[in-house]
Amino acid sequence: MDEALKAWWRRNLVMSGWRGSAPERSLSRERARTRLARLDIPDRSEFAWRMLELGQQLRDAPRHLAEGLRQDGLEWVALGACAGWLDEMRVDAWLRVLREEVIPTDRLWGDAEVGVWRVRAAFAPVLAGPLELATDWPDAHRFLTEVWDIRDREALISTLLWLSAQGQRYGWDIDARRLSELDQDGQRAWWAKIGGEAAGRSGEDREAIEAERRYASLVVEFVQRSEPLEWAAWDWLRLVDLAFAGRLLGWLGEEEATLFAAHAVDLIQRRYADWAGLAEAYQRGRSLFEGRDLMKRWHDDWRLLLDAAESPWQWPLDELLGETLRDRSRELLRRLRGTNDSWLLALASLREPDLLHRQLDSDALDHERREEARQYLLDTLDWSEEEGAEGLSRFWLPAQSHHLNQLAADAQRGVLPSAKTPFGDADPVALKVRDGLGNCAPFAATIHMAEKFAFHLLMARDAGSCDGEALDQLVGALRNTLCRFYASPARLLEAWAVWEAALPEQEEESLVFEVRWHLDDPGSLFFWLDWHAADWREPGPRPSLSQFCSLALTGPLSAPIWSPPTTLHGRLAEEVLDWLDSHYALHGREGLIAFLDFLLEAGDRQEYQINYAPYTLNTRRLVDEIEILESGVRSEDEQVHLERLRRVRDNEARCNERDMTAWDVAQLVDLCVAGRQLGWLDDALLDHYLHKASALAQEHYAGWRDYAEGLYAGYAFFMTGVPEREDYLREFRQALVGWLSGAPPLAGPWASLDFPGRGGGRWPPMHIDTLPGDVHTLH
Repeated sequence: MDEALKAWWRRNLVMSGWRGSAPERSLSRERARTRLARLDIPDRSEFAWRMLELGQQLRDAPRHLAEGLRQDGLEWVALGACAGWLDEMRVDAWLRVLREEVIPTDRLWGDAEVGVWRVRAAFAPVLAGPLELATDWPDAHRFLTEVWDIRDREALISTLLWLSAQGQRYGWDIDARRLSELDQDGQRAWWAKIGGEAAGRSGEDREAIEAERRYASLVVEFVQRSEPLEWAAWDWLRLVDLAFAGRLLGWLGEEEATLFAAHAVDLIQRRYADWAGLAEAYQRGRSLFEGRDLMKRWHDDWRLLLDAAESPWQWPLDELLGETLRDRSRELLRRLRGTNDSWLLALASLREPDLLHRQLDSDALDHERREEARQYLLDTLDWSEEEGAEGLSRFWLPAQSHHLNQLAADAQRGVLPSAKTPFGDADPVALKVRDGLGNCAPFAATIHMAEKFAFHLLMARDAGSCDGEALDQLVGALRNTLCRFYASPARLLEAWAVWEAALPEQEEESLVFEVRWHLDDPGSLFFWLDWHAADWREPGPRPSLSQFCSLALTGPLSAPIWSPPTTLHGRLAEEVLDWLDSHYALHGREGLIAFLDFLLEAGDRQEYQINYAPYTLNTRRLVDEIEILESGVRSEDEQVHLERLRRVRDNEARCNERDMTAWDVAQLVDLCVAGRQLGWLDDALLDHYLHKASALAQEHYAGWRDYAEGLYAGYAFFMTGVPEREDYLREFRQALVGWLSGAPPLAGPWASLDFPGRGGGRWPPMHIDTLPGDVHTLH
């Protein structure tokens, strides 16, 4: 400080009653802080506000008032210096402000390392370091515990990561995007629904309900008046504030806190061009949070920071963060996000957004959450603990992805199967969905299946029902697979959005808005994951193309089989056992193998050829046989025989014209799968019978339509006379329509597969996510 400036300061202090040859140093630190507290300046943050306001007032005030303000300021600078809140450089700078000189802003508010804290001026300016709790924010602990319910380091970091990756902007953005696509009647209906849901909640006080209603009303108003739907600053500025509090409390190290603040600045710079845009967006977020429109006065509320010559925000926003500090902050975030758990949270949070509140270790999950996860695994997945992590692999469905990819490639080329089938025409709505898959052709379909798989893994982890290491290996395999199929987070999200839009789930609301939110938000967890493939191993087995084709021979006798069958346990295994007993009287491996051999060599088709086909050559005998059986009392077997004779007479389902070998083939494959699920067949024996089934189908049929007609004829002919027979037949026909046409796309895989022995006619999809094929098959 030059001597002239110091002399001027001293003269004015003496005129105000300060004593001594160096009045600016005449007070102890304690006495100076006591005097400041009497002026309602309890800490350095409030002191910074007062000095900033004083500088602005000094320029705006009439001359007769300006001298009084200047005198107050000179005393405040002296008190700040004595209190240890201002170093010599800052004393010099503020004195020059009081003399109304123009000085660089960086002399008031610190160097580049402290510069990231300029953003915190939204709450209170940060004068300089070193930062201390008693000096800069004595009330920080109460603020964290009472306002945020943050009581330790882990909870603080979790909240910082949540604000970075999701915050409150996520829900607000989704609501606003949905509203933007509705007309005014739809928007009013949405508001009424939100209000109704809020009012219907139990245990919430009236104030909380009213707050949700006010929010809903305001977001509708914002949309209707075309208010910019931008408020991410609300989360990212608060991230800086919490990092500052954590640093003061010692919950974050000095560098760690600075890097969190730098990360917030990094996100801010990607979204906002200047301080005004940042302030306006924060004001909009504050409006939604408080449920009242504060936008008309937003510039007045922020005028001091935006306009004052001494404002820390006079430094250009885009120059606030140096490359070195930016890189270090990104390294910190990637290190925190570099776990398998982060992958699970990212993928599963689309279906359960509240998961991102839980950013760190999940060991502290409460009992209620663990029980909820266990119930989900039992009720939704039929997964039992004895299956272990390996049992979760059956929910990895690579053949489904292959099927969707092939349909998409065929749709793009216009070579999808006909909508007209021997069993009726495909549903127009389902056809529209199928035909729309052409838009998905550039994107591998794995994410459509993998995101659900990730949610299952997260539930298993939350339930605590699996070996942690084995489960982590599955998650690692999932990460490796997705990193190989998608070159970047953006590519994965694009694929997810496209497939989600193409295959809406009837029972659940589309996730397209949620997925696209992650594409647009730079803080999204997806962009901070460890994105590399360490090795090539999937979370579950991937069938060969020929194996998948053989498994598809079951047709609608069972649900589509999208992965190789594995051993089941618990309730599912019991259900398979009961089915084998009630339908086939099979109780073990030897009996199953004998019956599989019977189906290959003779099956039900032989019974038709021996006991019923001859009647087609002698109509008179057929009529007589029917009349004899109808005229007397019949046993159960005779009743079955009578029904089948009538079907021969009526040529029902064209049973007299169709080769019904498909019925035996479908049963054969269905029983092979059941045998593998019970452990009665190993993989080698399963493949043996699947190969035999394919060879038998290839010998008898020219393609899937031919096979389907034979399957339906056999299904209809050999079905026993049950009251629901017509319903079953109608449902089976509808299912066959879907399997043959690919409408809806996940009805079954025939539309994407070449019939056994009829390969070579497919266009190979131009992406990695295909099944390994036979040597001569480009599929």
